[in-house]
Amino acid sequence: MSSLTVRRIIVWGVSMVLGLVVGYGIITVGFDLLPLLHQIPIIGGLIFGGIKNPQGVSLQEYGTLYYLFTSIPIGLVFVVWLDAFMDTRILPD
Repeated sequence: MSSLTVRRIIVWGVSMVLGLVVGYGIITVGFDLLPLLHQIPIIGGLIFGGIKNPQGVSLQEYGTLYYLFTSIPIGLVFVVWLDAFMDTRILPD
């Protein structure tokens, strides 16, 4: 394998792992912060509008398929940035 192929495999692997980790963080930590944001008068009124009591969501409640549909696009964002930094030329110039 050429060094370019190895770098491309590294970019895809690292990006998807980062996407899964960030997606998990958004679902578990980010959604748990929603009740705290609801307490701030300006932010709570703008973001939540008619929602009276926002709650956090566990990964089981969120669902595996929705988790993948959240994490894979985040991983693709990491592919774009790592492609630029590692010069793997996955995306055309």
